[in-house]
Amino acid sequence: MENLHQLLLERHSIRRYTDAPIPGDDVKTILEAGLLAPSSKSARSWQYVVIEDRDTMLRLSECKPMYATSIKNAPLAVVVCASPSESEAFIEDASVAAAFMHLQAAALGIGSCWVQVRGRLSGDGEPSDDVVREILGIPQDMAVVCIMTFGYSAETRKPVDPDKLKWEKVHLGRW
Repeated sequence: MENLHQLLLERHSIRRYTDAPIPGDDVKTILEAGLLAPSSKSARSWQYVVIEDRDTMLRLSECKPMYATSIKNAPLAVVVCASPSESEAFIEDASVAAAFMHLQAAALGIGSCWVQVRGRLSGDGEPSDDVVREILGIPQDMAVVCIMTFGYSAETRKPVDPDKLKWEKVHLGRW
């Protein structure tokens, strides 16, 4: 990718992946991007759980009834957690870190998808974050914000047409 703007035009959320594994160096680079993410007051309230085990991914894909299916087919998933006691901006901290990993993956030619966990419910009505916490042994004091899936895309998407951007959502000077 020659520049960030071009990467942003070409990046899409990918939910279907090939079976190709992600090289260890690329996994490290993606995780490093998360560790480089800015955070409120440099609290770095986030922590990550890296999953490659197929059985665990299948169980995680059932944390909510819709839009979690990409987890079971991805070669790699990263659960993004954050500590409310370390930062009042823990949700924002975790979200920025996830976005950094999203963009780093795209720069490496690796597809990714954000799977919302916080505030969602499983098919049984149990909070999705509790389901994930139980599967992975995440401490109760950590908020589970999202699961990022990563893999080589098994779908083809066109770049975003900049002429179709919703500029009416931009307000200059005041609303």
